[in-house]
Formats: sequence, C-alpha cells, structure tokens
Amino acid sequence: MTTENKSIVGRALAGLVDTGDVETLASLLSEDFVHHRSDSTTSTKAQWLAAVRTALGPTAGMQVEIIHLLTDGDHVVVHSRRRLPRAGPEIVVVDVLRIADGLIAQVWEIIEPAAQAATNGTWWNSRD
Repeated sequence: MTTENKSIVGRALAGLVDTGDVETLASLLSEDFVHHRSDSTTSTKAQWLAAVRTALGPTAGMQVEIIHLLTDGDHVVVHSRRRLPRAGPEIVVVDVLRIADGLIAQVWEIIEPAAQAATNGTWWNSRD
C-alpha cells in the first residue's frame, strides 16, 4: 500500500510541478478533502484548489522543487522548496498527506521561510 500511496501523490505532483496541471491533482482528492495549515485554519477541496491555481497561475509563477517524497502506511510526506520569481521569500514546505481509498483525503502543511531556517533551528540551544 505504501508504494501505491507514493504513486498517487507522485501523479498528483508531476503535472502540478511541471506544468501547473491542477486538474490531475483535483481528480486525486477525495470529495471531503481537508487542507490544514499550521495556524489551525482549514480549507475545503474547492477552497484549496482555488488557492493552488492562484499560486501556480501565470501571474504568480511559483516554482516548486520536490526534495523528498517519503511514505509510511497511509501517509506520504513531501518536503519541498518553493519560490516566486519576482516577489516573496523562498519557503521550505513539509506537506503530510493522508491517503484513503486511493485518494488524498487530508493534507497538513508546514511552511518556513528559508531565510529564517538557521534562526529557527536554534530555539533549543541552552541559554547559559
């Protein structure tokens, strides 16, 4: 099942990253799909697809580089870097996707600006 789940996410991302093909992604989302952000907000399938279309559209032109695609049971983890060509910071993103009945049922997204990674990585250092 892990290989099949990785394949589902791989198909969803292939067209999305290479050509901005949101329709293949849409066909692989369950009807009750939920997208979760680290700020505790959620969005429905329709809301999330609209946001994806905007981010990858010709005026935004977000570039996505997939660094890791990992699986564990019904979960697939995608680690990526994303860039806007003319504006905004480079971000590092971890998406955790849950697969159910051959479709993507949920995504949890964690975003960190790449420029802040070194600072954010020192929070556990002791303060002597």
